[in-house]
Amino acid sequence: MTDSSHEAVVDAAEHVAAYGAAFATGASELVDRFYEPGAILVPQPGAALSGVDARRSAYDHLLGFGVPMVASTRHLYVAGDVALSIVDWSMRGTARQGFPLDMTGTAADVLRRGTDGRWRYLINNPFGTAS
Repeated sequence: MTDSSHEAVVDAAEHVAAYGAAFATGASELVDRFYEPGAILVPQPGAALSGVDARRSAYDHLLGFGVPMVASTRHLYVAGDVALSIVDWSMRGTARQGFPLDMTGTAADVLRRGTDGRWRYLINNPFGTAS
């Protein structure tokens, strides 16, 4: 049985909030439901990862800090079944490991609506144009 409360959404404008809720669970398998199977994740500028195992490994590292993510959509442009989402996000607090964490970024993400009508990441680039 799957947890449908952490599934990709049918309204692209709700993607960031639903993704944030999945992120808050701390479970990389729930976070990965927001990606197409062949999607790319760019966990740091210049380093693109593809495949479920690589994405989950990157998220296990990030989720391991135990710090919530706050995110808001700055811009969302939808053209048919493709969308460009510009998202401001931050993770601020004390990590489980005891050190202060202060990560911020502006993501430049590409979403695609699947045959099931749900929006998923095709490209998730959390640091946008950062070099």
